[in-house]
Amino acid sequence: MTAYQDLLERLPREPRTWLVTGCAGFIGSNLLEALLKLDQRVVGLDNFATGHQRNLDEVRTLVTPQQWSRFQFIEGDIRKLQDCRHAVQGVDHVLHQAALGSVPRSLADPITTDATNIGGFLHMLVAARDAGVRSFTYAASSSTYGDHPGLPKVEERIGKPLSPYAVTKYVNELYADVFARSYGFHGIGLRYFNVFGPRQDPDGAYAAVVPKWTASMIHGQDVFINGDGETSRDFCFVDNAVQANLLAATTTADDARDQVYNVAVGGRTTLNRLFEGLRDALARNGVQYDREPVYREFRAGDVRHSQADVAKARRLLGYEPQFDLRAGIVAAMPWYVRFLAPQR
Repeated sequence: MTAYQDLLERLPREPRTWLVTGCAGFIGSNLLEALLKLDQRVVGLDNFATGHQRNLDEVRTLVTPQQWSRFQFIEGDIRKLQDCRHAVQGVDHVLHQAALGSVPRSLADPITTDATNIGGFLHMLVAARDAGVRSFTYAASSSTYGDHPGLPKVEERIGKPLSPYAVTKYVNELYADVFARSYGFHGIGLRYFNVFGPRQDPDGAYAAVVPKWTASMIHGQDVFINGDGETSRDFCFVDNAVQANLLAATTTADDARDQVYNVAVGGRTTLNRLFEGLRDALARNGVQYDREPVYREFRAGDVRHSQADVAKARRLLGYEPQFDLRAGIVAAMPWYVRFLAPQR
């Protein structure tokens, strides 16, 4: 039995109260769904800047009425300290997912990215510290590796940030470390690598590549690839990220706390191969796409290659990714077809 399988058996017998910030977003709503299905009590905080009511509505259809009754939603903003203090009252575990993602968004508006990702993060740290929560787990980012050329990426070796977004996520790690040293308040950061899956928003200028391309294919539109298509990423299905969050939040090992961990699969896939994989998966779901991708200039702030070493998370948290890229696409594609096909 893996550490995660053991945890899934124990949690329903040991219900706790969890705060999920950004609960109406992509990863946040998947955490909400998983926790409610495990009969946990969940407080959700979101201001709908990038999250959607439809995500909460969908989660409600996927759990029982009794499980849904254990969810309390607070519409609030992490940039307001009083909202953070309100949300953490009576909470055991904090899963801090709220942030403004996207490298291009941060280049276009670094001030708002800073206010949310740094100011909001500090507010949550202070509120959680003062409330005496048991654990504080936060969404870090693979963008922290910046211009470091080494592959696979190892947590202890990073380069210079390549975007304002990367700066904000690195500052989160610095603040978490300082709070551990200065106040004895322990946190764990999870450096996500290109997480994808159900409820990831395909719309807008800052949509991630998997939902954006999938939507374009379903609608019969051009798919645009930045650069030559040989840029590579370690794509990670959202269930792997859920696993990492629950393991991190509940660990009792002293050497596992006050750490950052890569959350990924440990693989590397080019954008050209991703395009082929999405097209093949759509075909198996009854959607044919016969166009070739359109190549354009490389995007500012992007790293060329990214691949994670997940050995540290395996060793200290018991993390074992259950989905590689292919399995993740197979699991996610029916949702995209259901969500997007009616719009065709």
